[in-house]
Amino acid sequence: MTENRPNINIKKSSSVLISGGSGLIGRYLTSSLLAAGYQVSLLSRNANKGERIRVFRWDPEKGIIDHEVFEGIDFVINLAGANIGDKRWTKSRKEEIVKSRVDSTRFLHKVIIDKGIRIKAFISASASGIYGSVTSAKIFNENDPPAEDFLGFTCKRWEEAADLFNSSGIRTVKVRTSVVLEKSDSALSKLMKPGKFGFLIQTGSGQQYMPWIHIIDLCNIYLKAIEDPEIKGAYNAAAPQHVTHRDFMTALAKVMKIPVLPAPIPDFVLRVAFGEMSDVILKGSRVSSEKIINAGYRFHFSKLEDALNNVIWG
Repeated sequence: MTENRPNINIKKSSSVLISGGSGLIGRYLTSSLLAAGYQVSLLSRNANKGERIRVFRWDPEKGIIDHEVFEGIDFVINLAGANIGDKRWTKSRKEEIVKSRVDSTRFLHKVIIDKGIRIKAFISASASGIYGSVTSAKIFNENDPPAEDFLGFTCKRWEEAADLFNSSGIRTVKVRTSVVLEKSDSALSKLMKPGKFGFLIQTGSGQQYMPWIHIIDLCNIYLKAIEDPEIKGAYNAAAPQHVTHRDFMTALAKVMKIPVLPAPIPDFVLRVAFGEMSDVILKGSRVSSEKIINAGYRFHFSKLEDALNNVIWG
């Protein structure tokens, strides 16, 4: 996991603060940072100042934060945000999804600027959903405008909040994450669930694309964002191999050694079950990884079958 890191004079004793560190990406990223020799602190609604990882209390909605957390901090990584797939997208849930991302980012900016805290970079999660829930022949890159649907709007607001740090003279990176491949707590784990009954299920036409990334590559992109001062702005975190949902399920079935049912779940069934959120499942376009590759990153897992074998079988 080290060969992708540039030879740049970053002290391995540097300290990284992660908000939203208790989620899937945060847990893996914390382990990666510790293994690389960084000191790691987390922001959580429950404080726990242990020896290896210090957890400090914050509550962005109430404007509460333990200011001690910023002592000696060099980098801030913001992963905070309500899970888009946890609940049906009611009006109130959509407001929660947006506010949990935008307000937490704005709150961090206000505290850091008001207190005169000096950090080397602010690195924010974002999502490939900024390009919208659409199936098209286009391969989207970081120069394309945000879509006008809910995910596009959410990511646009999220990134605008992150850009407050850039406007304040702080190097800012936005990591537009695709479907993360991880076995126990991810979109992949949901696709694998029917496997306990001996089969997998395709959804919709199967022609929708599924941009994906192995959790190790995602963590390494965050490490590169920390260590390479030339990394600025938005970067797609997606493996270079483009696959449709049908391709994905075929590869998954091969790795798991079980069949895919010949009859997919029809679009209308998913729309009844999930409403607007079903677009995330039923639509998808290709996302370019050229920018991060041209910045010097080399993927550990550029082929889907290799990535799935590693995730599932280790």
